[in-house]
Amino acid sequence: MTIQIDPLIDEPALVVSNETKSLVVADIHLGIEWDLYRSGFSIPSRMKYGLERILNYIKQSSPDRIILLGDVKHNVPQISWQERDEIPYFLSVLSDHADVEIFPGNHDGGIEYLLPERKNITVHPARGSIIDGVGYFHGHTWPDPEMLKARYIITAHNHPTIRLTDSLGYAMVEQSWIRTRLNLPVLKEHFSSLELEKDNSNWNDPEMIIVPSFNELCGGVAFNESLHDDLLGPLFSSRGVDIDNAQAYLLDGTQLGKLKNIRKLEESKVRPKKKRKSAKKEEQKRSRK
Repeated sequence: MTIQIDPLIDEPALVVSNETKSLVVADIHLGIEWDLYRSGFSIPSRMKYGLERILNYIKQSSPDRIILLGDVKHNVPQISWQERDEIPYFLSVLSDHADVEIFPGNHDGGIEYLLPERKNITVHPARGSIIDGVGYFHGHTWPDPEMLKARYIITAHNHPTIRLTDSLGYAMVEQSWIRTRLNLPVLKEHFSSLELEKDNSNWNDPEMIIVPSFNELCGGVAFNESLHDDLLGPLFSSRGVDIDNAQAYLLDGTQLGKLKNIRKLEESKVRPKKKRKSAKKEEQKRSRK
């Protein structure tokens, strides 16, 4: 069968179909409300709201499995009381509808202690693995080299957005999908023992799809204002991902084009911040008058 990847319209989730069907959701960040509360923001738990959204995805797509692409939980390094209460229930409900596959992210330390008993839930290695011909990993580590043999690699971690700012300084931020390729020379250097080459059995020139964050409270990274050094994860910071030629799509399916072209827009340029004069310089200036 041909691998088919279909984002759900107006939602940060996608369906991957091959021999089986997978529903993919990333960066749920259950327990973020507890972290915000400690910072002075009182927000009621949104766990049930998020669960209902995913159950609706399941109703639409009838998947064989649910892939949670990292950062299921939020608090690090500890596990909050909210996470101990909500995550086992959340995972239990999902597993009643399909097998659950978790690809742990940098926020998922201790997730194995929150798994409900007697449920079909699998926690994969942090560097990812291949399911039904597609490679998955959260993105905070280098990928397992086996995934370079896949046709597609799906990752998350950066919470991609596009931000456009008008002349008055008003900014509009929209979640986005990013589709791009990997830079073979960088990967050849990192995975030097594999002897990666074009038409080599270890290299299939996979297309990479970066999934937007499911939890809106997490914010995101404006890819049209970001260079490699601004992005998270060693694959990005090493320039192992082709950012300039990456295609950006909004959740409603609108194709915005290549990031290098979006950056040329006046509304897309990063506006330099005015530097504040130090109190000492201000005092010296006044004394000279």
